[in-house]
Amino acid sequence: MKKFLGVAIAALFVTSTAEAVYEASSDTGTEVFDFIENRRREERANRLTEEQQKLLDDIETAKENLPHEPKEGDPVPAVFEGDDLVYYSGSGEFIATGKVDIIQLAGYRFQSDEAKGNVKEQYVQVDGKAHLLQLTEGAPRVTLDGYKTYYNYGTKTGTMESANGKMGEYYLTGKRFEFYPDHIVVYDGTQTKCGAKTPDYHLSAERMEIWPEQVVRMYNVKFWIKNKVVGTKEYEERQLGEKEKNYFPRIGYNSDYGVYIHDNFEIPLAKHWDFQIGAHIETKHGIRSNAELFYTNRDLKGCVKYGFYDDKDARWIQKEPSLDIWYEKHFDNAPLSYRIEGEYGHWRQNSIASTHQEYELNLYHDPIALGKFYLFLHTGYKITKDDVKNLKNVGDTTVRGFNWNIMLAREFNDRLAAYVGYSYDKNTSQNSVFDFDKDDYSRKVQAGVSWWLTPIDRVVVGVDWNADKHTVKDVDYYWYHDLHCSQAVLRWRGKRKKLEVHWEFTPW
Repeated sequence: MKKFLGVAIAALFVTSTAEAVYEASSDTGTEVFDFIENRRREERANRLTEEQQKLLDDIETAKENLPHEPKEGDPVPAVFEGDDLVYYSGSGEFIATGKVDIIQLAGYRFQSDEAKGNVKEQYVQVDGKAHLLQLTEGAPRVTLDGYKTYYNYGTKTGTMESANGKMGEYYLTGKRFEFYPDHIVVYDGTQTKCGAKTPDYHLSAERMEIWPEQVVRMYNVKFWIKNKVVGTKEYEERQLGEKEKNYFPRIGYNSDYGVYIHDNFEIPLAKHWDFQIGAHIETKHGIRSNAELFYTNRDLKGCVKYGFYDDKDARWIQKEPSLDIWYEKHFDNAPLSYRIEGEYGHWRQNSIASTHQEYELNLYHDPIALGKFYLFLHTGYKITKDDVKNLKNVGDTTVRGFNWNIMLAREFNDRLAAYVGYSYDKNTSQNSVFDFDKDDYSRKVQAGVSWWLTPIDRVVVGVDWNADKHTVKDVDYYWYHDLHCSQAVLRWRGKRKKLEVHWEFTPW
């Protein structure tokens, strides 16, 4: 049941954007706090800065003061200010010095100490340092400081060199920015969500393309921790605000593994095809790894898996190999998403080996906001088949049935949140061949509370109640501590007397 609840919460992120997406590893339902925290980060990321709000206000004021309403097809008006402004009406040329402020009413602002240009030809040129703010509908918000800037606000084309700033929630640098009507190109650029002067992590690319539909395309990409390259890709494409992969290793300690490090390495092969290697290294059991061949085409995805996989409960399965295919989509005119998935392959766990099949259909409702409450709903139907060959008196095993969960969360204020939920899953370790990612009971009650002690410290308590036997199954205690651009997480599993500590970078 841990798996489908985690998938349900994760599926809710598909329709949500965030400054950074955190995911808990939980048996007690604390994933719901990830949704709350990411929603708060999204609100902060989408909130207008004072500078952006001032640009909108200044544009409205300028529109009110226009001598006449612009006709369709006319150039978009601009407003020029400076301590010393010289304008040649015949040629349209101008020279402005001292606190130059140029507003183009489509949503641009240029500021510098000196600028020149031509009103008739609709261009601005700054040889020294310039500040650029872009706030146009349907495009990422861009704030840049750079040099040798040229911009034609009529054709919406231009260049800026040696620039740095912010695009959406990403901090950017680039040797050269090129502006086009429908996109921005950055050469020899860097990108990170870490706002430090010297970021803890970033990626670099020979060329980045930023498109109005919030898509970023990057070529010859390198992933960095401080000044060390930890990975490379020929091409990377991202949807701004979308939940993204974390390309950096996860380091930690727990009672089952000892000290461990987990990392993934992705190798693009061709359009729609990628190859990924996962490595898990620990002091207690050495190295386990897996390899996956991915196919992705819009909502349809498929993967051939080979190697070792864990369920975050120190239970491992070996796939030798397994084919997993799924299709997931959000209804255009309804607050619902669905996922159809099938997996077929050879599984091995300890002394048990089986031809394993899983087929499931899941339906998720978008989070329902009820004031300060959030209601999460999910239901599904799953069929699991196993054909065991190497155990005496064990043959075909088939489990089929519905699973569903309902969870209600409440934000009391900016510091306090809580949840309670009830779920059911027919498939358990008691009626299945494998205990991988399964509870040993069907009915579960979960509850938890999250409390911000300080702006960088949060404690969470989650409880899992076995409603079949009316006993407390798990009590988990978490301490989240925000570091510079990363987070340290301490987890104490009260009923199991197990400790886990891990550290991870703020996810992309």
